[in-house]
Amino acid sequence: QEQLVESGGGLVQAGGSLRLSCTSSALTFSIYTMGWFRQAPGKEREFVAADSWSGDMTDYADSVKGRFTISRDNAQNILSLQMNSLKPEDTAVYYCAAVWKLWRPGRRVGDYKYWGQGTQVTVSS
Repeated sequence: QEQLVESGGGLVQAGGSLRLSCTSSALTFSIYTMGWFRQAPGKEREFVAADSWSGDMTDYADSVKGRFTISRDNAQNILSLQMNSLKPEDTAVYYCAAVWKLWRPGRRVGDYKYWGQGTQVTVSS
């Protein structure tokens, strides 16, 4: 059984926007630090954005800072990633990740215990 389920990926033109969502029927997001990662073909999985479980710290990769926004709705148990001004280099499979009460927004793959199956984002030029 998947712990995390992503949705919202798709094909968009450069300059466009997409909003990704992550939900879970097994994890209560309010006590988990949550993150978004992405993996392009032939490349390693890389950090995109993260939000600490306490809600007072967020972090972004330099490549997406000012364009992407991570947010969560703990009442609905939804993690979101609003992606604006998309570029072809943002094309990748995007993954949601979670770890119990990590005090900081984790930037490393190894910081997280739970992962979704990913959702494809393709940005055409």
